[in-house]
Amino acid sequence: MYIDRLLARGGSREWAVCGVGVLPGDRRMRDVLTAQDGRYTLSVVGPDGGWDTRVIGSIVEYLYAPDDPEAVLAKLADPATRIVSLTITEGGYGIDATTGEFDAAEPSVAADLAPGAVPRTVFGFVVEAFARRRAAGIAPFTVMSCDNIQGNGHVAQRVFGAFARLRDPDLGEWIDREVRFPNSMVDRITPVTPPEAELEVLRRTGITDRWPVITEPFTQWVLEDSFTLGRPAYEEVGVQVVEDVMPYELMKLRLLNASHQGIAYFGHLCGYRMVDEAARDPLFDRFLMRYMDFEATPTLRPVPGVDLDRYKRTLIERFGNPAIGDTVARLCAESSDRIPKWVLPVIRERLAAGGEIDCAAAIVASWARYAEGVDEQGQPIEVVDRLRDRLTPLAQRQRTDPTAFLCNRSVFGDLIDEPRFVRPYLAALESLHTRGARATLGDLAGSE
Repeated sequence: MYIDRLLARGGSREWAVCGVGVLPGDRRMRDVLTAQDGRYTLSVVGPDGGWDTRVIGSIVEYLYAPDDPEAVLAKLADPATRIVSLTITEGGYGIDATTGEFDAAEPSVAADLAPGAVPRTVFGFVVEAFARRRAAGIAPFTVMSCDNIQGNGHVAQRVFGAFARLRDPDLGEWIDREVRFPNSMVDRITPVTPPEAELEVLRRTGITDRWPVITEPFTQWVLEDSFTLGRPAYEEVGVQVVEDVMPYELMKLRLLNASHQGIAYFGHLCGYRMVDEAARDPLFDRFLMRYMDFEATPTLRPVPGVDLDRYKRTLIERFGNPAIGDTVARLCAESSDRIPKWVLPVIRERLAAGGEIDCAAAIVASWARYAEGVDEQGQPIEVVDRLRDRLTPLAQRQRTDPTAFLCNRSVFGDLIDEPRFVRPYLAALESLHTRGARATLGDLAGSE
């Protein structure tokens, strides 16, 4: 979208986007974008139901790696490629939550590390491209992570460096020395495109788009100014280009993303299936504001140019936008990747400072209750998580062994050994079992 804005202004004509799909599910994206010459519609939908649709034309090519890996490698090694942006998601970097180290034993990663292997993972593709550029005397491209991870650039640098060193120690040193990995923070709620969106875009605009994107009016991208071979003039189209992204990313991860987790499991257990319905419930409003005001905000750094009180109230309003159609199920998915990155750091910092953690501990407890796989009416819950087979049996033991879920140190580390966390966690879990989600929330949120 930002590159499209630049192109629409008539400048930066040397920049455009080539998409690369690595996963099997990306095949359909390749088919759609190729048929549409890389174009798609972006519809901004306000809480009043107003639509603003524009065609995004900044994607000029899309490559599907499993079909032609060499085409992807050639594109990455081409001197014209100056930035490789990443949307890998929270769990895709292969970092062990306990050790903090890169998991080179993961089967697809191990296969990419075999001598002469044709790459299958993003790590294999990017590192092979670096090897080719180094051998040809071509300067490396910048790796620009856009993922919901604290210090996402630092994480990417650590992971790609670790992969490269396992393949070739000298290449790993070259990457550490020569490649830039800017940190960034992206903030815009953009759920999975609903099935009816294609017909709605056609009805409103007359445009046939097989993969429309629906999003909210709010958008914020904060980007560290650290690039190897230059960059587009992002600051001319609304990007905040800064020296230090950390204050902004902590604000987003610990307020927006963690609050989403506060809605997710409590929301499902209370019977909500749409995020906006839960967010407009005064009980959830009070609970989220208490979490943000008294637990998350004290862990933040000063955020230049941002009124935090206004930002927090705006978050509740954004969550309550019915036009976005965000689902509780989306927020509940892949919890083992999200909770450790968004909620547990708040708990650890508050414990170190001797501060309040009742709401954050209750969010973890609500996940544990949800992970049992049965709701308060005895109906099954479809738990979507890469660690489901490990976590659900632990959750199902916790009525007789209340700390069973916390004993998974690969997720929770040493928090099981911290009584100041275990006590409020167990209190919330007991309340969830005996009194239900709504009554538990009421105790935490307080009176109006």
